[in-house]
Amino acid sequence: MTPISPENPLTSQDAQALLAMLPARVEIERGMSERELDQVEERWGFRFAPEHRTLLGAGLPTGSDRWPDWRDGDAKVLAEQLAWPVDGVLFDVECNDFWHPEWDPRPADTQDALDVARVYLAEVPVMAPVYSHRYLLADPNRTGTPVLSMYQTDIICYGTDLADYFHNEFRRPMPAQDYQQYAAIPFWSYFLG
Repeated sequence: MTPISPENPLTSQDAQALLAMLPARVEIERGMSERELDQVEERWGFRFAPEHRTLLGAGLPTGSDRWPDWRDGDAKVLAEQLAWPVDGVLFDVECNDFWHPEWDPRPADTQDALDVARVYLAEVPVMAPVYSHRYLLADPNRTGTPVLSMYQTDIICYGTDLADYFHNEFRRPMPAQDYQQYAAIPFWSYFLG
């Protein structure tokens, strides 16, 4: 598959092919309507990337708590999934002395450091859960950004785009990709070093 880009957007047929890669234990519910997707975005205060919307419109993977159930999911679970990336950074600020180099100097007191970090993290791009701790940039104006595996500040690229990610996670990896050649995501790309 050609990399996803504004010139080569994910089509409904492409999305169906990606969903077909999922193991049999994953249930694929009917795709979400535009109205349902709009309601999710309004409720949770973010907007899906175009390819994420297309995927969810083609079918909604369910069958385990690793897939966010945007239609009927428990609100607490969805809130935790959405908070996971920022909460992971805050954990490392508190427990592992992480401090981003572009932030003001770290306060000596841990609680003060957490308070300052929260202010900075309130401005970082939202990452939307795709599966487990794999996330895609939530930006309706960006196409073809990488899927990141996010566990605290241990963040790695799991696919140069959504299609590459599906191949890597659920099938055989696509032909050799240059994992240094992916779209940058403000703040989050810092961890890809």
